[in-house]
Amino acid sequence: MSTIQPYSASSTSVPRRVSRSLAAIHDQGLVKLGEVQQQALVQTAKADAVAYVGRSAMLHVAMLSQAEQELAQLVPLAASRLQGIADTVTLTLAEVVVDTATRMRTL
Repeated sequence: MSTIQPYSASSTSVPRRVSRSLAAIHDQGLVKLGEVQQQALVQTAKADAVAYVGRSAMLHVAMLSQAEQELAQLVPLAASRLQGIADTVTLTLAEVVVDTATRMRTL
């Protein structure tokens, strides 16, 4: 089985036109590779942003739920009101996560 040898522009046996064409193909390939790598970095940053906001929202919901439970034990008559407030905040946090994901898709 033969192996592919890397192209060398200094080869004198290759006509000038062929040499220029191969160099142009090589340059185009480098540009495409740079574009792909840049897109990967952008997509990774978007994923990181959504994950960061989601993780923060989950931590807030956990702390909110704990506070709701503790306060409901202290004042049982306020349990339904506390739950309503906690539900409102939780839904708002979920909206922030969805909004972040939507914004990242449009960037």
